[in-house]
Amino acid sequence: MTSSLLVQPLSRDEILIHIDALADILDNCVNGGASVSFMLPFSPEDARHFWRGVAESVGRQERTVLVCRDERGDFLGTVQLITDQPENQPHRADVAKLLVHEKARRRGVAMALMEALEAVARAEGKSVLVLDTATGSRAETFYHRAGWQKVGEIPRYALMPAGQMTATSVFYKYV
Repeated sequence: MTSSLLVQPLSRDEILIHIDALADILDNCVNGGASVSFMLPFSPEDARHFWRGVAESVGRQERTVLVCRDERGDFLGTVQLITDQPENQPHRADVAKLLVHEKARRRGVAMALMEALEAVARAEGKSVLVLDTATGSRAETFYHRAGWQKVGEIPRYALMPAGQMTATSVFYKYV
């Protein structure tokens, strides 16, 4: 059901213009239990602070932010491609913060975002993408379905938003 979905990159200024919509997605995911680097309590202001930092990183051309919108223009999800890598890794990029608002799940948003991200990576000369996600999460299942290769797990890697310890699963994909 991706025909009514539009995936596009956002510039630094566009991120700042749409910061409330982006903050709503992040806030919804974190408060819904997603392990995406934040702890509870988590507020809309915490989310806006995060996005202001991301906007500056986009302005420095360190990353690309993609958003998925529906036919009305509502923001449904987002993902980031971090291209600022060490000198000996010009062919690689990290994938971060694949976030889909709960109201938009099971509509092909995550897959549309990842397919667009892979196209951006190829256009930027990146051939290896790397990401990690909480072991046992729905995201882990999604990445398997999307053709990513699991390298392994790191136990006790991070805390979930409510404070319990979780392992992380590390994935890569050639694009």
